[in-house]
Amino acid sequence: MPAQPEVYDEVAYVYDGTLEGLLSAIFAAYANHEDPSDVVREGVMQPRLAQRLARIETDVAHADRVRRGLCRACGHQAFSAVRKAALSAREDAGTAAYRFVRYAMDSQKKRDCTRCRKRATCSGAQGRGPCPKQRGRALSDVTHPAVEPLFRIARAVDQECEHMRQFIRFEHLRSDEADVWFARCNPRDSVVPLVMGHFVERFSIQPFIIYDENHHLAGVFDGSTWYLVRTNDPATSLLELPGHAADEAAMQQAWKRFYRTVAVESRYNPELRRHFMPKRFWRNLTEMQEDPQALAVSARR
Repeated sequence: MPAQPEVYDEVAYVYDGTLEGLLSAIFAAYANHEDPSDVVREGVMQPRLAQRLARIETDVAHADRVRRGLCRACGHQAFSAVRKAALSAREDAGTAAYRFVRYAMDSQKKRDCTRCRKRATCSGAQGRGPCPKQRGRALSDVTHPAVEPLFRIARAVDQECEHMRQFIRFEHLRSDEADVWFARCNPRDSVVPLVMGHFVERFSIQPFIIYDENHHLAGVFDGSTWYLVRTNDPATSLLELPGHAADEAAMQQAWKRFYRTVAVESRYNPELRRHFMPKRFWRNLTEMQEDPQALAVSARR
């Protein structure tokens, strides 16, 4: 019997949800000479009618080729935006990153060098390589439909990082064998890898752990280097958390008292507080462990 014709007219790539998986999917699109309509992490993909799914295996070598090519052609800021998209919780983040990479690389190939005064000495003239003058232009064109979604996603991830820098609260844990500071957080995006450097600079040589409850990811700093641990429970033997230090309860109570003391009665505005301190973070904030109504009454006294 003759082979049946292919009924699918579009393809969607599914990757494992990591940055390396996303870059591997972008590499596969070029290698397979395909233009997938969706590039989505596994677990959230809902195929449309007449859409074929292709599971892309993560290949670190392919991912590194895409990373180096993107940095060379479009600059490190472009790669940083793609990295933030890989950490975003939005379902269309992978597609936005792929569309941007495709647009950015095509812009380099289709450029016109005839009027450039440096075309005689430029290493990238006439398509021989990336143009140094256009390396950062792709990401700055925020009105282009291939750039605007990625720009918006990267900006949202940056905002979530700022929330983590503001609202992470550490507890002092100590035992005979360990002395560590521990913090729980629940960000919308998996931003722990992006904020670890910030806290490493401030803790210097003091070990600490930041545990992301939503993504089951822990950033661990041992006093010299930091690394990521995937775990469903930070209290397991994998992390071996000690108990609270003897003065931890007194320190938490002092912080709550300070929070109530600095409140200005005439400016008490719960709506504004929820705007600047989103309520989804409250369960891990030391100062918000009391009833908000009780805090309001204390602020008015």
